[in-house]
Amino acid sequence: MSLLHNSLRGPAVATVLAALALTACAGRGERPQLAYEERPVELLYNTGANRLDRGLWNQAVDYFAEVERQHPYSVWARRSILMTAYAQYQANDYAEAISSADRFLSQAPGNPAAVYAYYLKAICYFEQIVDVGRDQAATGQALNALREVVQRYPDSEYAKDARLKIDMVNDQLAGKEMTVGRYYLRNGDTLAGIGRFNMVIQRYETTSHTPEALYRLVEAYLTLGLNEEAKRNGAVLGFNYPGTVWYRDAYDLLTSRGLRPADAPAASEGRSLWSRVPFIGGRGDSDDLERDKDATLRPPESQ
Repeated sequence: MSLLHNSLRGPAVATVLAALALTACAGRGERPQLAYEERPVELLYNTGANRLDRGLWNQAVDYFAEVERQHPYSVWARRSILMTAYAQYQANDYAEAISSADRFLSQAPGNPAAVYAYYLKAICYFEQIVDVGRDQAATGQALNALREVVQRYPDSEYAKDARLKIDMVNDQLAGKEMTVGRYYLRNGDTLAGIGRFNMVIQRYETTSHTPEALYRLVEAYLTLGLNEEAKRNGAVLGFNYPGTVWYRDAYDLLTSRGLRPADAPAASEGRSLWSRVPFIGGRGDSDDLERDKDATLRPPESQ
């Protein structure tokens, strides 16, 4: 959908846009330098929107900045702040996009478009999440920002997208705990591994990592000779995830120790090589979360 909102259309648009000369020819990703010339606010804003539609993010930022500089008290100036944030986000200038969103919120906290500023901040944090093997500071920031969108605007379309991403972030955090837990198990620190797997079950029970966490607890408790604990976790795994490869492996493992669970595995989803290897982290690890900017909601038409 085009972000060119006003009435500049057809040949007139091409003529007027061409008249807004740049001091240097700027392609995608290059930083243009606008020659200062007082221009109508609608023209500047629509030119910035046109640059957004064409993917010329830096040029769009410059035109929206001109709106603020030449017409600071107009409604267009307020709109331009949010559009600047969106263009900076598209250019992966996350820190600048967050700063612009905060600026919009400080100037217009009660504006109906404030929800988008909160949403865009959350998306900027979300797209900076790194893989599970590294520090998760950005993950915590993303989770807090996404929750703020849901809490402030629970019925909005932005909250719906935020909830989906919260699930992805929780899966990321659970994946981190699983990675550390497997590391402990591989190195013989069984109690530390048990602590990590219990954390997954207690904090992130709705994520995709819970079945494996229960299976790893069965393995770990059997290693320590705590057969009743192993059997109890196997029963929880069988009750909640009877058709998974994790329960099939737990069932076989417990049965081999004479600890036959009450329920046999249900029809399985299929056996994985990784499911047969104890204390290995191949299954369930999360890679970088996908950064699909096309899936990010665009700014609202009216601000």
